[in-house]
Amino acid sequence: MLSAMLFALCFSAEAQQPKPYRIGVLIPGDLWYEVTDGLKVGLRQLGFEEGKHFVLEIRNSKGDLKAAAEAAKNLELKKVDLLYTAATSVTLPAKRATTEIPIVFVAGADPVTLGLVESFAKSGGRLTGVYSRVADLTPKRIEILQETIPKLRRLGTFYDPHNPVPSQSAKFARETARAMGLELVERHITTTQELHALVRTLRVGEMDAFFSISDAIVNNNGQMIVDAARKIKLPTMWDFQGNVIKGGFASYSVSFREMGRVSAKYAQRILAGTKPKDLPVQGVDKVELVINFKTAKQIGVTIPPNVLARADRVIR
Repeated sequence: MLSAMLFALCFSAEAQQPKPYRIGVLIPGDLWYEVTDGLKVGLRQLGFEEGKHFVLEIRNSKGDLKAAAEAAKNLELKKVDLLYTAATSVTLPAKRATTEIPIVFVAGADPVTLGLVESFAKSGGRLTGVYSRVADLTPKRIEILQETIPKLRRLGTFYDPHNPVPSQSAKFARETARAMGLELVERHITTTQELHALVRTLRVGEMDAFFSISDAIVNNNGQMIVDAARKIKLPTMWDFQGNVIKGGFASYSVSFREMGRVSAKYAQRILAGTKPKDLPVQGVDKVELVINFKTAKQIGVTIPPNVLARADRVIR
């Protein structure tokens, strides 16, 4: 009888323990795990313990837009409680591939212009999240690069023209370069193989610096580009910090970890029952300049003292 009573009490306690929320996460590459790390930190700050209150089901599309759409569709069929998309490049296919699941996004380009939401104040649908102004910072990155390299004349960039985010960034880069008397050398790619072939053809003097414009294929292959650029002493300016830590020259961007942390409150509130349409999109404005001083010395770039003084982080 005692055993039966103990069993009944244990069963009752387990029955009262709610199941953890299941959050489906879409990332376009390994570097975006930094966003999910920030998401975990933010949820923990809100009292959500991983494993007890939530679990993340992460899908890495490796820059493949079709794979992102398929992953989103499968996660909705599995009836996860929420879909979390760590970049605009996976948010767009996720929105098209799903019909009912609420989506919290981290957007690097204007979510209104891209049709993710109706407005910043009113999303008007099942998507909401944070906006990091990755594309909007394109002109400032070029200004910093020109200030650092006075002899800068030609910027080279690679991107997939079918991806709306780098296409928007390319437009900003083109307009800014023209206004500053610079030339933007654009090379289009649609696959990793095409990018590898293009990088192998890089030659001294072809461009004065490589300029990243938020393309997932490019950022997923950042180490290869960093290594190839250092061999020919080519400075590289990146749209987030991960590739600078790997040996790139510089970046000017919002911290991916901070974007994930701030977006956690959207996940928490939607899981608690709030509709995405009732949550306005929030901008994340903490921008950081990161310079790899070691790489600068290796490629023969002397960083002006005023630029170095403005750096939020210097890697030596």
